[in-house]
Amino acid sequence: MSDAAQLAEMIKGANRVLIFTGAGISTESGIPDFRSPGGVWSKMTPIYFQDFVASRDQRRESWRRVFNKTAGWTGAKPNTGHYAVAKLVDMGKVSCVVTQNVDNLHQHAGIDDDKVIEIHGNASYAKCLNCGKRYEFDDLKPRYEADEDLTCLFCEGLLKSATISFGQAMPEAKMALAEAEAEVADLCLAIGSSLVVYPAANIPIIAKQTGAQYAIINRESTDQDPYADLVLNTEIGPLLSEVIELLDA
Repeated sequence: MSDAAQLAEMIKGANRVLIFTGAGISTESGIPDFRSPGGVWSKMTPIYFQDFVASRDQRRESWRRVFNKTAGWTGAKPNTGHYAVAKLVDMGKVSCVVTQNVDNLHQHAGIDDDKVIEIHGNASYAKCLNCGKRYEFDDLKPRYEADEDLTCLFCEGLLKSATISFGQAMPEAKMALAEAEAEVADLCLAIGSSLVVYPAANIPIIAKQTGAQYAIINRESTDQDPYADLVLNTEIGPLLSEVIELLDA
């Protein structure tokens, strides 16, 4: 049985699928991953949350990266992998997509916001660190260019890209929601994740421990491979597109 056929059979037999995605699903859209040679952190040093809060210079550097799109997280288009995941959601098989990605591509592929749990935030807008109000980058750019220290117009809290930085607390409500979804899933698909960043990488393990089948689709092996019922080391977009064809047949 082919890789796609094995995965399609697992999906057919499931009623509530949890999809967990990492950077690997978006590299096919031209978005760099984090840790590999040529990845984001090989090109620039991360700005830790504590330094962002404490230093105006670090905040200016962070905003320079945002407006120059230095990390390459925004401006890309969904690929066949994103569209295949969206199709699985449309089929009613997938309860939600938990993603480590900040690129908004699941939503661009047509998945409603309420079906996507972004546990590492979103790089396409900013939020106030104090009151949580959302700000669009286009509205903030003139203030940045005027050398303002970007603060909230309502509570004067610091504004920051809505991603979760090193040293910043994980979003408790979203993590709790992701864990709750994992506990009731009967199949977890981890797609394009190295599964080394915790606590995010606990989500598939929670699903497995509470009775779900577990499939990993990634180009390289992961430390969680021994726990999976199916491991497929292959290109993500072509595989998932073939799976959709089989499910539609």
